[in-house]
Amino acid sequence: MRLTISLAALALAIMPMAVQAQDDGKKKDEAPAAEAGVPAPNVSVTHHKGVFGGKAISYTATTGETYLKDKDGKPLAAIYATAYVKDGGDKKRPITFLYNGGPGSGSLWLHMGAFGPKRVVLPDAQDDGAPPYPLVDNAESLLDVTDLVFIDPVGTGFSHAIGKKDPKDYWGVSADAKSIADYIRLWLNENGRWSSPKFIGGESYGTTRSVALINELEGSYNDVAVNGIILISSILDFGASAEVQGNEMPYILNLPSMATTAWYHKKMGNPPATVAEAAQQARAFAIGPYAAALLKGNQLSDQERASVRAELARLTGLSEQFVDHAELRISPGRFYKELLRDRGVSIGRLDTRYTGKDYDAAGEEPDNDPSFYAIDGAYTAAMNSYARDELKYKTDRSYVTIGGVSGWDWKLQGQRGRDSEVYASVAPYLSKALRENSGLKVFVGQGWYDFATPFFGAEYAMSRTGFDPARIQYHYYDAGHMMYVRPDDLRKLSADIRAFISQR
Repeated sequence: MRLTISLAALALAIMPMAVQAQDDGKKKDEAPAAEAGVPAPNVSVTHHKGVFGGKAISYTATTGETYLKDKDGKPLAAIYATAYVKDGGDKKRPITFLYNGGPGSGSLWLHMGAFGPKRVVLPDAQDDGAPPYPLVDNAESLLDVTDLVFIDPVGTGFSHAIGKKDPKDYWGVSADAKSIADYIRLWLNENGRWSSPKFIGGESYGTTRSVALINELEGSYNDVAVNGIILISSILDFGASAEVQGNEMPYILNLPSMATTAWYHKKMGNPPATVAEAAQQARAFAIGPYAAALLKGNQLSDQERASVRAELARLTGLSEQFVDHAELRISPGRFYKELLRDRGVSIGRLDTRYTGKDYDAAGEEPDNDPSFYAIDGAYTAAMNSYARDELKYKTDRSYVTIGGVSGWDWKLQGQRGRDSEVYASVAPYLSKALRENSGLKVFVGQGWYDFATPFFGAEYAMSRTGFDPARIQYHYYDAGHMMYVRPDDLRKLSADIRAFISQR
């Protein structure tokens, strides 16, 4: 799978047991770790105030390690997380666990860009340039309605395997989800929050993680019942989106994102008034004449080919000649390069509003993703500065922003047979959870200009047999994969999720 960044994050107060608290940067003595030679978990506790959702909140931030252990109490891995808990000890207050994606991404994107008490300010749809990057109070943080825990899986952020434990043991759909489920149970134990309403949420691969996680939390005898799942920039069905010869589904699922992008850059022929209308035109064509044409293959008549070619060119903003040469099948990489070739720029993958200058204008695909290199420096600087300075977390480790894992195991727990090895979809886990937990609801947030996880792909995955559409909320934003980089969409996303959590 291509790297998706995405991303999601979490944080809450008071970490599990064998923990050495560092209150306002000053360490306190605790019982030694269970395994000789392994230091106690490194933790810092600080106290803060802020105004979130218009409400003044005093809260405690606990940032640092929690050890995952074997049955004999031997530490195997340190999960780094940041927990924000409203002061006052309300055990019935909602708690939301957040993380990002990748796989291999730390939770800094949701933490420092969307829902944490501080956020980094970036120019919208432009390169972030060089530091300093402003770090400001985040009035859009969700702390007025829920406590927050931002989690970094093993191999990301400051999280790591301990001793001789191989970190690759945690690098797989099921193994990763199990480790996060173990962490959540530890956190609930130590903080006495089993009766709190619980929400889990992720971005990009973090949505895959959320759905695999609900299977780990609710699919065993030690159930952790969940009130809601927050899916931001969703990717659940990897088989349907696999860009391999012979698979026609990616062309169908990507087309509406091509149309919205062409609409944004004023390339669509005879464009409608709104991006939502552009999306709907493309949806109808994608699952109708376009899907039929792709399935007919070389049996497609010349007349039908000409009709489909013309509409495909209109929706995508590409020439009929280019569409014809591509056999009606436009790959994302070619689209990024071709759409604005006449302007001498390529467009982004995570957010197609961004443009970048390549080495030359004649290439097949862009040199890089301008919507990623436009933001990564600011987020990395913000996370390191905030954790080390304001949260007083002291460590010699480097924060792994993204790309910290390899050799990901895509096999899914409980699925058997040859076909399950090559068609990876966690969507059945979600439909099962909805059938077996009548109180579970799902929030789906998608950017119109996201090509890493196209909105039509999310709609497709969650419209299959077995899903209850009445319990799935869809929300759309005028940005891309990380819609919160656009200030208006940060406010809208925050308000939408705040309402989702509050409606119980």
